[in-house]
Amino acid sequence: MNTIDRAGDATRPDDGGRVEARSATATFGADEPLALDSGVSLSPFTVAYETYGTLNADKSNVILICHALTLDQYAASAHPVTGKAGWWPYMVGPGRPIDTDRFFVICPNVVGGCMGTTGPRDPDPATGKPYGLDFPVITIGDMVRAQAMLLDKLGIGELFCVVGGSMGGMQVLQWAAAYPERIFSAIPIATAARHSAQNIAFHEVGRQAIMADPEWKQGAYLIEGTTPAKGLAVARMAAHITYLSETALHRKFGRNLQDRETVTYGFDADFQIESYLRHQGSTFVDRFDANSYLYLTRAMDYFDLADDFGGVLANAFRNTKARFCVVSFTSDWLFPTSDSRQIVHALNAVAANVSFVEIRTDKGHDAFLLDEPEMFATLRGFVDSAARTRGLGT
Repeated sequence: MNTIDRAGDATRPDDGGRVEARSATATFGADEPLALDSGVSLSPFTVAYETYGTLNADKSNVILICHALTLDQYAASAHPVTGKAGWWPYMVGPGRPIDTDRFFVICPNVVGGCMGTTGPRDPDPATGKPYGLDFPVITIGDMVRAQAMLLDKLGIGELFCVVGGSMGGMQVLQWAAAYPERIFSAIPIATAARHSAQNIAFHEVGRQAIMADPEWKQGAYLIEGTTPAKGLAVARMAAHITYLSETALHRKFGRNLQDRETVTYGFDADFQIESYLRHQGSTFVDRFDANSYLYLTRAMDYFDLADDFGGVLANAFRNTKARFCVVSFTSDWLFPTSDSRQIVHALNAVAANVSFVEIRTDKGHDAFLLDEPEMFATLRGFVDSAARTRGLGT
């Protein structure tokens, strides 16, 4: 049994006009389990997603957006909790590189998330209570498998393009490896084919901050009526530092004091950067689930695409016919350009059609979410070229 529910439309203004967003959920019943890499199945489960634009007659104009760790399906529409505009307004919309006047865009919330797709905060059918830590551990492969099931349900066989940054870029690479026949083009941005020891370490610090919060209750905080807000806020603060660069931090904050002329010789937020990080932590708690943070960071940690192909990354792309555009940023120390070059070298080894650009910026890892004209020009050119080859016009 399966259902698709559509929950109204929303619009947001941007410089390119208004983009219509349609929210929907697809529910997969007990007869359609999601087979997980851990060896167990998830059933039933739901995938929440947003769509933009219009599907053409032969369903050849579909772009799938894969979101990053703490993002969601609201790429180009207002977030229902925060009220803020979508997280990719520069990339998605009328006249944007991902042009909603030309393409049918789908952005699903990942399995394990907390914005409508089944995750640890949802009821366990066996108990009727929130899963908590009884939710099975998920992987990037599981996320992509669920997305493929969603597309099957929507009657979409092939994607014109799959695109995403950071954890979203990992999903793009997984798509290329697991479903090479289903993608025409791929854009992995600021990502890697495996998570580094340094990144695993940063994630572990965040997880330990959450689990050290007494309100976490061994993951059963929803049942206990508590929230590990302090631990989750600290996890967000630590992670947010890695999304920026030293230059960006100095430019934005330096050693400027926050609403005072001199230091207090105490532990209030004397510096602007302290106030900024505290704000990032406190607002994150309002929109994200602590257990989802544990599960999604673990999924990133487990990602090692070459490991699934005899330890040789090139083998992951041996069957691909897709054209690729790999993007990195000079100041990204979370996923440095060397990670992108490894992907490019693997694609070159199998004679794949690949373009690569390293964009000079001081904005750090988060540059893919910000106003980066060189990135927009690069991706617009790549998408337009692929569309012409695909017969979609300009």
